[in-house]
Amino acid sequence: MKISSRVRFLLPLCGALTLLLSAGADAAPRWSKEKAQEWQRQKGWLVGCNFGPSTAINQLEMWQADSFDLKTIDKELGWAEGLGFNNVRVFLHNRPYQQDPEGFLRRMDQFLEVAAKHKIGVMFVLLDSVWDPYPRSGKQRDPRPHLHNSGWVQAPGREILENPARHAELYVQGVIRRFKSDRRIDAWDLINEPDNTNGNSYGHLEPKGKPELAFQLLKKVWAWRRKPTPISP
Repeated sequence: MKISSRVRFLLPLCGALTLLLSAGADAAPRWSKEKAQEWQRQKGWLVGCNFGPSTAINQLEMWQADSFDLKTIDKELGWAEGLGFNNVRVFLHNRPYQQDPEGFLRRMDQFLEVAAKHKIGVMFVLLDSVWDPYPRSGKQRDPRPHLHNSGWVQAPGREILENPARHAELYVQGVIRRFKSDRRIDAWDLINEPDNTNGNSYGHLEPKGKPELAFQLLKKVWAWRRKPTPISP
């Protein structure tokens, strides 16, 4: 379990969301200030951490069917509950969904069930622009001792990010549509650090003009996220 310092999750979620002030005419209307304040009053003070089970090196190992470890997740969310946490931020990945949409959604539901048992809400992170830009499904590489996030991967990978024609392959609407009314989800984090060029790690593998590519994807994701009209921000 990766534990960060105490965090209060309020609107807007992550700096990425502040980049965009509106979406298409067919999208749900932007929340009013009053609605956002009411959401915060209902949720109260959220105290949490980034969470991934100790048996998973990255999002793929966490969510792929053959390595999804609900027993460890249950145990470690129990530790989080014991620490007084009431929220966890959890990274998803598009590849397990592409391989088996129903299985992936079922595992998400199982995770939410276990989290709710421990009185913990969830903030799902749909996409992530940090670390290895070449995710590969299947067995993941072994951890490298003493190296931070030695196996973490981006979602989507470079091959989709730099090809706008492939952006529609992403799973944003499929996931949010399935869980749009699920009160176990406190919030959605659309893209983690979209303009991160990973200069101190994988920068040499990143596409040219990554911040602009990420911004173009973010505009689409913002619109996709609003069309299913989820109850959580």
